[in-house]
Amino acid sequence: ANGYYYSRWAECIFGSSDFSDMVFIDNYIFNKDVYIQFNSTVGEYVGYTAHGVYNADLWNKNPNILQQERAGVDTFCKQNAEIDYSTILNKA
Repeated sequence: ANGYYYSRWAECIFGSSDFSDMVFIDNYIFNKDVYIQFNSTVGEYVGYTAHGVYNADLWNKNPNILQQERAGVDTFCKQNAEIDYSTILNKA
């Protein structure tokens, strides 16, 4: 299709059942290129393009935005992983 493509992908990565190593990654994508990424291990936004660097700098200065993203590992990842894990284990 002609035009522009924008998406946002949030993902959770972990390797143990106690979720102690869980990482929350939030990608902002424009035309299939990640231009801003939040990684809970880093704890702030990183920009990969001029526009991304500009916005990452603005968002990193806002404690409310950072607090919300940093909480993502608990509010988004762990909560959903626990539900998924219990569903899978109950099927066995």
